[in-house]
Amino acid sequence: MLNESDLLALGITLKLALLTTVILLLIGTPLAWWLSNTRWRYKFLLEAIIALPLVLPPTVLGFYLLLLLGPNGPLGGLMVAMGGRPLAFTFTGLVIGSVVYSMPFVIQPLQNAFSAIGGRPMEVAATLRASPIDRFFTVAIPLARPGFLTAAVLGFAHTVGEFGVVLMIGGNIPGETQVLSIAIYDHVEALEYGHAHWLSGGLLLMSFLLLIGVYAFNRRFKVVNSGF
Repeated sequence: MLNESDLLALGITLKLALLTTVILLLIGTPLAWWLSNTRWRYKFLLEAIIALPLVLPPTVLGFYLLLLLGPNGPLGGLMVAMGGRPLAFTFTGLVIGSVVYSMPFVIQPLQNAFSAIGGRPMEVAATLRASPIDRFFTVAIPLARPGFLTAAVLGFAHTVGEFGVVLMIGGNIPGETQVLSIAIYDHVEALEYGHAHWLSGGLLLMSFLLLIGVYAFNRRFKVVNSGF
């Protein structure tokens, strides 16, 4: 069964994952749209930066984020100079780290979805005198719905499963920065396998159900749009 500390970790994890997903969708949607349409010759550099968390060890990314958010870092030092506290080992720091770490899991599906639309629907809308903003919201967004669902689910699930990055920049402060992945580690380290099974099994089931939902929706979307 779950104890009070586990429930606190669950609440922090869900709050962190939800905030991270919303922020990434707000930031990632216009960025993915631009990447899917721009002819800038150096866009591959930006794409490589976005994809870095896919190949970079989480502890490496967490280390540099710790330097960035710590009291002597650019962002952390700025907060101290403004009379605040460093961003390291705070929930705000966790959100910043999670946004960076989960970025490719949101932006890449959105970019692929926008690229798959092609230019024809947008050209047709333009001939009907739809403005660029109208074309984006009335044509591109509806046609990219599967990409939005995939991006939201992957961003949320990936944030829930974080360990290395959140441990480096958030530590293990119960009720403030302790998330489920760290709580599981604590239970295993204390040989409390029963608690670890409850938390791990719950995360496994949730991740499986989320993926089933994504695949089922995408399949239904393809069937409806193919006319069968």
